[in-house]
Amino acid sequence: MKRREFILLLGGAVVWPLAGRAQQGERMRRIGVLMVQAAKDPEGQARLVAFLQGLQQLGWSEGHNLRVETRWATANEDVRKHAAELAATAPDVILATATLAVAPLQQATRTVPIVFVNVVDPVGAGFVASLARPGGNATGFTAFEYGVSGKWLELLKELAPGVTRVAVLRDPGTASGIGQFAAIQSVAPGLRVELSPADVRDAAEIERDITAFAGTSGNGLIVTGSPSAAAHRELIAALAARYKLPAVYAFRFYVTAGGLISYGPDTIDQYRSGASYVGRILKGEKPADLPVQAPTKYELVINLKTAKALGLTVPPTLLARADEVIE
Repeated sequence: MKRREFILLLGGAVVWPLAGRAQQGERMRRIGVLMVQAAKDPEGQARLVAFLQGLQQLGWSEGHNLRVETRWATANEDVRKHAAELAATAPDVILATATLAVAPLQQATRTVPIVFVNVVDPVGAGFVASLARPGGNATGFTAFEYGVSGKWLELLKELAPGVTRVAVLRDPGTASGIGQFAAIQSVAPGLRVELSPADVRDAAEIERDITAFAGTSGNGLIVTGSPSAAAHRELIAALAARYKLPAVYAFRFYVTAGGLISYGPDTIDQYRSGASYVGRILKGEKPADLPVQAPTKYELVINLKTAKALGLTVPPTLLARADEVIE
C-alpha cells in the first residue's frame, strides 16, 4: 500500500467514529404526514416540499435528526387505514392535511400531537375546543372562515352579472361542506341568485351533477374547499369550459388547471406554517397551548384566457385587485 493511501485510510479511521458518536448523541425524531392527495399530484408534492423546507430552516433535516413517514390517500377508506397505521407507530407528531385526515387520526389517537393545515372548521368538526385554546392533541391552521364563502358568490356576480342560477360543489359529509354552502346561501337572496347544491364524492357524480345543471343561460358554478373537488380539479375545469359556466374556486391551483377565478389562502404557505408548529412541538410545547391560526392574506387569481373563452370581459376594477393574472 502506498504511503499516501495509508494516511488517507488512517484519517478515515479517525474521522468516521467521531461522526458516528455525534449522530448517536442526537435523538432521531419521527414525524408522520398524512396527505389527502394522490402521490403523483404536483400540488401535493409542492406542499410536502414546502413543509420539509420549513422544518429544515428550523434545524430539522430528514436523515440527520428527523425521520419522516408520509402516506398518500384520496379514498376515505385509505385515509382511515393510513391514519390508524401512522398513529400505531406513535411518532412525535403527525401533520394532517385537510378535515378528512384529522377525523380518523383523532379516532386512532388522543395522545399523539397532531398539527393540521387547510382545515375549514376545526371547532365545528370537533377537532379543538376553541381556536384560542384547542385543549386536546390537535391544533393548526384553518383554510378560511365561512364568511369567505359568501365572497365567492359576490365575485361571480361581479365577473358575470348575468348569472342567476349557481351550482355549488361541496362535500355534504363534512361540517365544512355544509357550513360553506350555508354561508353562500346567506348572501344569495341579496344578489338575486338561486343556488343548487351538488355533491363531490367522486368523478362520476361530479360529471353527472354538472351536466344535469348546465344547459341554459344564466348559470354559474362555485367550487368550495374540498379534498374531493381538488382531486378532480382538471375534470371540473373541463366541464365548466364545456358548458360555458363561469366558475369561482376556493384555491389558486384550480385556476392554473384552467379555472376562471379563485379567491383563497396560499395553500403552500400553510405547510410552511405547519412546519413552525411541528418544530415547536418537537421542542416540548403542547398542541393544547398553541392557538389555531387563520390565514392573514387571501389571493385573488384570474385566468384571462379562460375568461376570453367564456366570452367574459373582466372589469378593470377586478383586475386591479388581482394578486395574479394568468394570460
